[in-house]
Amino acid sequence: MGAAVTQTLESLSDALETTGDIQSIVRTMKALSAASIRQFERAEEALGDYAHTVDLGLTALLHDRRDRGLPLPRTGVEGSTRTALIVVGSERGLCGRYNETIARYALDLIEGPDTLLAVIGLRAAARLETAGHSVDTLFTLPGSAAGLSDLVQSVIVQSDRWQREDGIGRIRVVHNRREGRTLAQPVERQLLPLPDAYLHSLLDAAWPGPGLAFFRMPPPVLLSWLVQQRLFVSLYRALAEALASEHATRLAAMQGAERNIEERRDDLMQVYRVKRQETITRELMDVVAGFEAVRTVEE
Repeated sequence: MGAAVTQTLESLSDALETTGDIQSIVRTMKALSAASIRQFERAEEALGDYAHTVDLGLTALLHDRRDRGLPLPRTGVEGSTRTALIVVGSERGLCGRYNETIARYALDLIEGPDTLLAVIGLRAAARLETAGHSVDTLFTLPGSAAGLSDLVQSVIVQSDRWQREDGIGRIRVVHNRREGRTLAQPVERQLLPLPDAYLHSLLDAAWPGPGLAFFRMPPPVLLSWLVQQRLFVSLYRALAEALASEHATRLAAMQGAERNIEERRDDLMQVYRVKRQETITRELMDVVAGFEAVRTVEE
């Protein structure tokens, strides 16, 4: 029986050591997630000035068109009703219901077999395929903010191909973002054509100077360039918000895991102390019993 108790103590000691190792890993993941959240928030903030510049360019162009009696420009493929839906998920797990949340939201927006489905992130792609929707195009998320620009450029190139070769008239993106205490709130953005409400808001906004800017580039060429830049800004923001939301969700999951590990470690420690006391008590009783046996023999 003493051997069985010893084995139990050894098992408990190993379990305590393993729990400590897991706790160390969880704390490291917490630190990485916290740093990543701020990284992607800064990336989005850094885009603010450039986004404002693009808006000013579009404002000048729109005012010029209005002065010449022209309507709002068309920024999508004319006569096409086909839609491309871009779904942003995650590459890695351990982020709670993050991918399930965005996949369910996307499923409600898929408009039959004519919807071209593109996914950024393997985890979301797997969930959508499990739900019976094949993914037409799959992109891989970068590990840091430094890779966002390359990914956005790849999506823009693909978007242009969708319009020219597949007759896509509307491109939307869905992703998670943080809103208050909600770490993964699904939202939708229309990328192309630029929403009329957005264009009207630019026309109604006050110009930050005494006179409108003028331009020498042919208006159609300038419009095409500005639409591309606006597409870049919208996609970049969507990805930065999604990645910040992903890491915030993972941070919350790791915080919950850490609490569970601490509780498990406390329970193991309590059991270990009880077993150790039982072992010490048993060994003392064996010593006393042995001593009594020897004394009885001597008498």
